[in-house]
Amino acid sequence: MRSISISSAFTGALIIAGLNATGVWQSHSFAMGVAHPLLGVDHILVMIAVGLWAVLVGGRAVWALPLTFLATMLAGFAAASAGLDLQLVEPVVSSSMIVLGLLVALAVKAPIWLGALITALFAFFHGHAHGTEAVTASLIWYAVGFTFSTATLHAIGIGLGIIAASSMRQVALRAMGGVMALIGIALIVI
Repeated sequence: MRSISISSAFTGALIIAGLNATGVWQSHSFAMGVAHPLLGVDHILVMIAVGLWAVLVGGRAVWALPLTFLATMLAGFAAASAGLDLQLVEPVVSSSMIVLGLLVALAVKAPIWLGALITALFAFFHGHAHGTEAVTASLIWYAVGFTFSTATLHAIGIGLGIIAASSMRQVALRAMGGVMALIGIALIVI
C-alpha cells in the first residue's frame, strides 16, 4: 500500500508539473479531472477499497459496486455543481476510507443491495466534494476525467483483489483493508 501511495503521489506531481509547464492545466479541465483523484491518498484508497470489497463479496458485486459508486458519484457532482450545499462532506469522505477498509478487513459479505447502498452513500459525498472543488468552465470534461480516474482505481482494486484472493487466500486481501482503515484513522487524527 505504501508503494502505491508513493507512486500515486509521484505520478500526480509529474502530471501537475507537466500540465503547468504546458499551460494545459488551466485550459483543459479533462486533465484536471483525471489528475484530481490521483492527488489524494483518501481518494486513491477509497476507490481501490471499493474494488477490493467487490471482489470479496463476489458475484455480481464485482461490477455492481464500482458502477454504483461511479453513477452516484456523478449524481453528487451534479448536485454540488447545481449549488446543493451539504454539511459534513469532508468527515464523510474521510470516514469512507475507514469504513470501506474495515469492510474488507473483516471480510463482510453484505447483500448486493446493502453494499450498493453503502458505496452510494460515500460516492455521493465524494462526487459532491469533486463538484465543489471544480472551478472550471467545462464541468462535463472535468467530470469525464475524474470518472475515468475513479474507474481505473476501481479496476486496480479489483485486480489486486483477484490476485490476493487467488494466490494467498483472503489474508492479504483483508490485510489491505486493515491498512486502509488505519491510514484513514491516521489522516483524520493528523
